[in-house]
Amino acid sequence: MFDSDPTSGPASGPARPHARTTVAPIVPAASRRAIPDDARVTRWIAPDGWSLRRFDWPAPNPRGRFLFQAGRGDSFEKYLETIAHLRSVGWSVTSLDWRGQGGSGRLSPDPYVGHVDDFATYDADLAGFWQQWRGEGDSGIPTAILGHSMGGLMVMRALTAGTIDPAAAILVAPMLGLRSPLGARLSGRIARYMARRAPIRAAWRQNERPGPVASRQRLLTHDADRYHDERWWHEAQPDLQLGPPSWTWLSEAFAGSAALACDPRVETIATPVLMLLADADKLVDPHAAVRIVERLRDARLVRFGPESAHEILRESDAVRDRALAALDAFLDDTVPRR
Repeated sequence: MFDSDPTSGPASGPARPHARTTVAPIVPAASRRAIPDDARVTRWIAPDGWSLRRFDWPAPNPRGRFLFQAGRGDSFEKYLETIAHLRSVGWSVTSLDWRGQGGSGRLSPDPYVGHVDDFATYDADLAGFWQQWRGEGDSGIPTAILGHSMGGLMVMRALTAGTIDPAAAILVAPMLGLRSPLGARLSGRIARYMARRAPIRAAWRQNERPGPVASRQRLLTHDADRYHDERWWHEAQPDLQLGPPSWTWLSEAFAGSAALACDPRVETIATPVLMLLADADKLVDPHAAVRIVERLRDARLVRFGPESAHEILRESDAVRDRALAALDAFLDDTVPRR
């Protein structure tokens, strides 16, 4: 089933009206630049021995447990404000920095280059962590997962492969296709060619995509204060900073999204999915994501126009409040309370 937010324009299927119009509790902005006293930052050791950084912020009398997975180059600190919101409405939240970024080490001799040999490594980390994490809590408590950007691609891959079993999944600006002026097919071929010649070399010098550094904020968010939160954390913890991807990472990203686009298992996913998309996104292709939504059995789609760049949950208040209200309504509808 394909649903759409009634304020987001026409959809390719029936729309489900949203009865809730109120915005969820406001979380102080100071929460963006401080790890809460009652949160825990620990390590998770993957089956192959790699150490990944883990964040846990349990809620008192939780309604459920929530795994929050950010995008390429991110660390959990960038999303503390959203994590605080989730906890304020009853979720115990966990986040795991992806291997090779944040506080989970690096896979390239140059610590500024975001590299991985194969996205299957991310798949294995998510599947292995999910199995352990699910076993840590009360077996009767529901679970949900959110993936932003690259995290959204990895969550969709895991749902497709059946390696995770959440009660609900949220994909925010998921990397189900990449923006490229040359088109995904030709760009993927170029990335594969360069990955064979220079696998760990940066695909470009800096930024999220080729172009001047001054354009980076416009790619990510209209909110200058939230944008500068990332710089604040990088100055406080320089080892969190990551620059452009390697040619191998880029090749894997194009190949991974292309494989998912024709994977028949997508139609078998039973987990309810909410997808938040920015139509003006300059990093990922929202049209590719819409095509995935149309194949899902139980999905809702909320679309934003030019008011939102790639980081929807770090956007201006009007965008972020609408996104969080949609997220809360979706979880209330799909995840039963005990």
